[in-house]
This record gives sequence, structure tokens and C-alpha cells, in this order.
Amino acid sequence: MPVKTSKAYLTVLGVPEKPQISGFSSPVMEGDLMQLTCKTSGSKPAADIRWFKNDKEIKDVKYLKEEDANRKTFTVSSTLDFRVDRSDDGVAVICRVDHESLNATPQVAMQVLEIHYTPSVKIIPSTPFPQEGQPLILTCESKGKPLPEPVLWTKDGGELPDPDRMVVSGRELNILFLNKTDNGTYRCEATNTIGQSSAEYVLIVH
Repeated sequence: MPVKTSKAYLTVLGVPEKPQISGFSSPVMEGDLMQLTCKTSGSKPAADIRWFKNDKEIKDVKYLKEEDANRKTFTVSSTLDFRVDRSDDGVAVICRVDHESLNATPQVAMQVLEIHYTPSVKIIPSTPFPQEGQPLILTCESKGKPLPEPVLWTKDGGELPDPDRMVVSGRELNILFLNKTDNGTYRCEATNTIGQSSAEYVLIVH
């Protein structure tokens, strides 16, 4: 009586190598188009690559699968294109590789973005209703990267008219006591290597 035999097929999985992110050159200017590529080799079957920014998955990406020279495993790459703004500064972009050989523990690569941008400026008065004879402090708040240089204060397009009574300290303009001649438009300017911005405050002494 013939002996029956059965065949068992063993599938050998190729474990993907740790992914690498390329294409980032620090720093990037606000408004630039950034292209990042994530690549991993050695997977069988081909691994999946997913992108995340601020923990939110990005779906609109390009995906490429190539057979390795050994004709047994695959190199997979994915390219992410996006235009950066100042809110992207310090944000982590993550490339995640999913594969059945990783036992639900994906491999990741991370790129922290550094974005340079022109200053944003606003003036904050110490009181909403300036009174004659009272002091007033105007604070020039500026934020930019690189950090803006010391601010420049002007009144009605020219120099401050009374430097003994109008004292500049850091980002503050301190008017020691107000009178009606102080009415006018005060401007603070902040500058960094990317550009210059300004804000205005119209003073009306009551």
C-alpha cells in the first residue's frame, strides 16, 4: 500500500532595516517646499511606510517598491512633499515602517523641523486709557527665528522727541509721565536675518 505524503511550505520573512529619512537641510525658510524621503531595505514581503506629522497621519505621499539585488527582498521608499510655515518649527515628522515580521512593533525614523521666519510684532500698552500725568509702558512683543535683534522705537516716523522722559529699556518704551504732546503714532520694529516687521500704537492721552 503506497504511503501518502504531504508537503509543507515555509515562508521566510525578510525583516526590514531601520528606516532612514533624507532630504532635510537645516534650516528651512518659511514658505519653502520641503521634500522628505524615507527608505527601508530588506523586507519580504514589501514593507508599508506611513508618515505622521504632529501625530496626524499624512496620506498624500508617493510610494516606490523595488526588488533588491538578491531578488528575494524589497527596498521600499516613500516621498512626502509639503510647504512649511512657522507653525512647523520644532515639529517632529515621523516615518513609520509596518511589517508582519515586526510583531506589531513598527520601526520609526524621526526628523525634527527647524524653520526660520520673519518676526511677528505687537505692542501692548500697560493701560487701555492713558491719563495725563500718569506713566505709560508700551511693550513690543516680537517673535521670530532667529531671535529678533533689539527693537527700534519711533514716533510719527521720527526719533522719540523727549529721551529724558521717554526711556527705552529692552523691548519696553517707558513714558515717565504723559502730556497731550505725546499724542501720536508709536512704532516698534523688530529685525532678524530673514526680514523686518513692525507694529503701531496710536496714543491718545485723556
